[in-house]
Amino acid sequence: MGYVTTKDGVEIFYKDWGPKDAQPIFFHHGWPLSSDDWDAQMLYFLGKGFRVVASDRRGHGRSAQVSEGHDMDHYAADASAVVEHLDLRNAVHIGHSTGGGQVARYVAKFGEPQGRVAKAVLVSAVPPLMLKTEANPEGLPLEVFDGFRAALAANRAQFFIDVPAGPFYGFNRPGAKVIQGAIDNWWRQGMIGSAKAHYEGIKAFSETDQTEDLKAISVPTLVMHGDDDQIVPIAAAAHKSIKLLKNGTLKIYPGFPHGMLTTHADVLNPDLLAFIKG
Repeated sequence: MGYVTTKDGVEIFYKDWGPKDAQPIFFHHGWPLSSDDWDAQMLYFLGKGFRVVASDRRGHGRSAQVSEGHDMDHYAADASAVVEHLDLRNAVHIGHSTGGGQVARYVAKFGEPQGRVAKAVLVSAVPPLMLKTEANPEGLPLEVFDGFRAALAANRAQFFIDVPAGPFYGFNRPGAKVIQGAIDNWWRQGMIGSAKAHYEGIKAFSETDQTEDLKAISVPTLVMHGDDDQIVPIAAAAHKSIKLLKNGTLKIYPGFPHGMLTTHADVLNPDLLAFIKG
């Protein structure tokens, strides 16, 4: 574990586990969480002989709670700072939700131009665009995201209970098996971060059009999405992303929620391994 300082002076926390000569897998977390959200994947792939790396986005987790730079360009540049600091090559970049947007921007702008990326994975990811527009009628209305901002500003601690206890893991569905530890861990990760970073991050994950990022990616890319994702609906995300990628594969998980990496790690981890080794 350590820190790297970005070009604009921000300290980014990262984990780096496993053999330094093994193929690296870099994990990019979702909003408003931290690299801890990847525990089930990092331990799994560490056990398979990989080098596993994950960082906390600026303003999230243990990274610096800076005032500025809460946008996809800075997120990608910060990830690149970690990659360059560790000199990661032939890496697989896996991103969940907002982290999927971070992966798309990183691979398109830094990773592929630098020749550092082998493959990419977008899990329940926000690209190409979450916001509903005339050109993107499948997206969610601005009022949805305004509601997120209002709830966060009014009572972030309660909002960060309501999201994981409800739609994030699908615990609001009839017959769902509620995992209290997952709810508590989501809350813990969220509350460590900065309210300002989380507030401004909503605009970053909802209004960033990443159509051109996806078009620019040429490495093999796996798109994984649950068809009962209540946070990032599949119609505006995975179904559109796969049409924009030059070398993409789409895998849909019937009935799986947004947080399926936690609730169904036993299913997704072997699928990730098969893609990486394939």
